Amino acid sequence: MRNGEDGIVTDPGGGGGTGDLRRGVGALETFKKRVDALLTDFEGSAGSKTKVADQKVSRASLSGPNARFAEADGLYTQYNRVHSSLVSLSKSLGDQIEYLSLGVHAAAVGFDNVEDDIRRRFYEIQTRMDAEREKHAKSEQPKPEQTNNEKQSDSGWAAE
Repeated sequence: MRNGEDGIVTDPGGGGGTGDLRRGVGALETFKKRVDALLTDFEGSAGSKTKVADQKVSRASLSGPNARFAEADGLYTQYNRVHSSLVSLSKSLGDQIEYLSLGVHAAAVGFDNVEDDIRRRFYEIQTRMDAEREKHAKSEQPKPEQTNNEKQSDSGWAAE
């Protein structure tokens, strides 16, 4: 990578000239354009949050509306679990790309020069990503062991 091209600008001469700063901002602007293009492509693709969310399967399509079929119930439950995860992942990916784009813009113009609506959008996305990260961390924590009294299920005692 050469000085000022798509990376960190270094000043091997130690002069710290404004030319290097301009090239660094240029690299940030080029990077931002690439990130914006990725976001546009992603939102128009089959992986966008709206298109993924629209792809649903009804329970009746697996074995009929009134038929009791345990395997179909299990498949439907797992499909919905995976589908929910994919919708969440798609939304998170879109948020992260937009967040990166806003951050690059702020770095290029200086955070004090960022418009209020862009700053607000940046913090909205950051708050949402932090909440998702905390939710995910809590769901991965091991659950405490249950005592025999707590192992009763709706249909009686659960097998040990």
